[in-house]
Amino acid sequence: MNWLDEVKWDDDGLVPAIAQDVRSGRVLMVAWMNRESLQLTADTGIAHYWSRSRQRLWKKGEESGHLQSVKELRLDCDGDVVTMQVEQAGGIACHTGRESCFYRRYENGGWVVVDEVLKDPDAIYHQH
Repeated sequence: MNWLDEVKWDDDGLVPAIAQDVRSGRVLMVAWMNRESLQLTADTGIAHYWSRSRQRLWKKGEESGHLQSVKELRLDCDGDVVTMQVEQAGGIACHTGRESCFYRRYENGGWVVVDEVLKDPDAIYHQH
């Protein structure tokens, strides 16, 4: 059996993928992978995802330079979630210029921004 056949893809052919910092264990982001992006990730050691908004393959860091070098890939017990231990280039995973996409914490009935912007997104993503 092909290792990709052991993944339980959803009705759209996708599986959620969680990227964690290999050193701290912090969750940096959650995105979606299809069969091709998971294969590319395994083959290249660089995280590739499926962009649902753009409907295309997306190599993390292709525009920002903030590549994710994958050190370990895991599949959960149900076969329906992938986790990756990554080295995050530039220390920035979020398009907002923060380390993690999970920069808001629930406090006193609302979401509070608790992580600083490390780099202005306008300096990361150059307008074409």
